[in-house]
Amino acid sequence: VQLQASGGGSVQAGGSLRLSCVASGRTSNDVSLAWFHQAPGKERQFVAGIRWSGGNTGYADSVKGRFTISKDSAKNTVYLQMNRLRPEDTAVYYCALRWGSTVHTTASFYKHWGQGTQVTVSS
Repeated sequence: VQLQASGGGSVQAGGSLRLSCVASGRTSNDVSLAWFHQAPGKERQFVAGIRWSGGNTGYADSVKGRFTISKDSAKNTVYLQMNRLRPEDTAVYYCALRWGSTVHTTASFYKHWGQGTQVTVSS
């Protein structure tokens, strides 16, 4: 399985970005995908996740109401729409895939990772 993340960039506070993650290789419907972010000197933290079959979603409290995770099954792609961005959202964002339908918030449950995309929000 390979994951290719894209869509990061630099925006001012209050702006929006949409991240994309394309999954390729051998996958199945019994997987879940998630976005994590990691700021310098900090641990990788869960942002949002989605169950591939059924589309159930989960969010970190810090992004509820601002970020939306979605998927396009035909394109094997997961999106993270980020609105009302804040300087504290600045980080490298990673997409990750785990085998199994439960969206876990712990990074160690995810076996496959994309390369990361930088998001910078200025005040």
